[in-house]
Amino acid sequence: MRSRRAALRASVSLAATLPLLTGALALGIPAAHAADQQGREGLTGTKPAWATAKADRGAASDSDRVSARVYLAGRDAAGLAAYAKAVSDPGSASYGKYLSAKQAQARFGATKAQVAAVKGWLTSAGLKVTGVTPHYVAVTGDVAAAEKAFGTQLHNYTKGAKTYRAPTTTASVPDAVKDAVLTVTGLDNAPHLASHQDRLPPPETVFRNAGPFSTYHGSNVATTLPDAYGTKLPYAVKGYTGRQLRAAYGAGGHTGKGVRIAITDAYASPTIAFDAATYARRNGDAAWTSGQLRQVLPAKYTRTKECSAAGWYGEETLDVEAVHAVAPGAQVTYVGAASCYDEDLLDSLSKIVDRHLADLVSNSWGETEQAQTPDLAAAYDQVFQFGAVEGIGFYYSSGDDGDEVASSGTKQVDIPASSAWVTAVGGTSLAVGEHDTYLWETGWGTEKATLSADGKSWTDFPGAFTSGAGGGTSKTVAEPSWQKGVVPDALAKANSADGNRVVPDIAAIADPNTGFLVGQTQTMPDGTTQAYDEYRLGGTSLAAPVIAAVQALAQEARGGKPLGFANPAIYARYGSKAYHDVTDDPTGTGLAVARVDYVNGYDATDGLTTSVRSLGKDSSLSAVKGYDDVTGVGTPASGYVESYRR
Repeated sequence: MRSRRAALRASVSLAATLPLLTGALALGIPAAHAADQQGREGLTGTKPAWATAKADRGAASDSDRVSARVYLAGRDAAGLAAYAKAVSDPGSASYGKYLSAKQAQARFGATKAQVAAVKGWLTSAGLKVTGVTPHYVAVTGDVAAAEKAFGTQLHNYTKGAKTYRAPTTTASVPDAVKDAVLTVTGLDNAPHLASHQDRLPPPETVFRNAGPFSTYHGSNVATTLPDAYGTKLPYAVKGYTGRQLRAAYGAGGHTGKGVRIAITDAYASPTIAFDAATYARRNGDAAWTSGQLRQVLPAKYTRTKECSAAGWYGEETLDVEAVHAVAPGAQVTYVGAASCYDEDLLDSLSKIVDRHLADLVSNSWGETEQAQTPDLAAAYDQVFQFGAVEGIGFYYSSGDDGDEVASSGTKQVDIPASSAWVTAVGGTSLAVGEHDTYLWETGWGTEKATLSADGKSWTDFPGAFTSGAGGGTSKTVAEPSWQKGVVPDALAKANSADGNRVVPDIAAIADPNTGFLVGQTQTMPDGTTQAYDEYRLGGTSLAAPVIAAVQALAQEARGGKPLGFANPAIYARYGSKAYHDVTDDPTGTGLAVARVDYVNGYDATDGLTTSVRSLGKDSSLSAVKGYDDVTGVGTPASGYVESYRR
């Protein structure tokens, strides 16, 4: 399961506008400013690509309301990026010399004078300031005031089947405040949101796996079903538990004790404490101690219907239970957003940074790169950089639709996973054998074929692609220094001779056919009764919290010293025994599992369906020897955690 922003967006390519910004986005600094009209400076990326002359439907009414955020560049944006790089580089003299949240703001945050100047400019144009944070000034007002403030006209444009408001030209700011402003968001009112794209039906109504099951890979062979790849198939596991994942990824005796992990999603499950405690008790995880799990929640929630709020409960449950299963000694803080919109998700990330709530942050939401806008990318990168200078690392799931062609029609990566300031986590299919023995992993990519009516063959074997780990080459972010010499040129230079960021960086279990057992309070089929139940789940939104938890174990092994933005350290271990080098066919014979599901998702009333799920078939992406765009440098092996020991 993985949450995705921009479900309501039409697929609009930004290729014509974004490549010019790659240098600025790679560092997250306001280099995107460009000369505009006299006495003003443009904020590149504030006019969306879909606001074309052909789509223009005329001027917006002067009285229409606008809500916007002016993000603050701070007193030294270039210095922030440079320090974030230095403090994260094991080869730098500044490595690990992190700042406190207060020190980071004092050194790089906006000054009182800058904030006052920005507020004065906005109010003089007729806008009302509704909020000020260390990161932005929020304003509301009518279209006429917004046009005056930002030196552009606002028109209505068709986008897909709907009409939205957007600037006709790049927004600009007066020269007097240009050094104080990073970007502005909200001038276009197209949806900027995250919504679920589950690998299994959402758990608002109970979901159950039918079985038969394996308790470990190969423990229960489907002797009555047809062969695939020349052999009888094992049934899919019921769902791996913490004991099996800890063994597979080399936890040893480490528990993550003393390490703080934050999780961000939208909304908050009302039963999370009960569910997490029940799951741990039933599946052999350490009991949660008093205060070990806490939540930081907004004063109120918004857009609950639009964002399908209840659908986020399963995401939080998966993340919390997976983190605790792998790092049972870590402190877990769930930071819920007020909605699935970017502005609220950004607020959640900012809370973690501004209050230094954690050392590691797991995030299982994203959207396609073509749906991102440069203004938001700059705002996200600034938060990630503040986190880096404080020693906070951000981990993002890479996506569940492979190269995205099947879902969007365009080969592309997901964001924020493609940011040069986060660790992108790809996905695998994992085989854990008897006695918790690590057998192998493939890149996660599934092709599905159903059992024929006579039960003697698989229809159109191996079947159609259904899902797989996200990855590929960014079109907007320059190649980071830590990928050079590791990522093959064929990938890095796929979109530009200068090279671009390639996703992912590292990987872990994601395939729902070799997935994780989750426990959650769900609504029973009668629609009124609620009860705790367990089901198998996967997606790179499983891989992200698993890797965050493994990083917590590594931090503990390091004596508790935060890992911070870990990509330079992750790539420094490339090619060593710290990683399983994952390929698509580790046995050389072809791999698959058999799976039986309820047609209605919860019982046999409407019958059963039987299928074969081939492993290692990820769209156009391939897991090969060495770095690849499905699993990155690989998955943690038994030597990974210990490699951080001081």
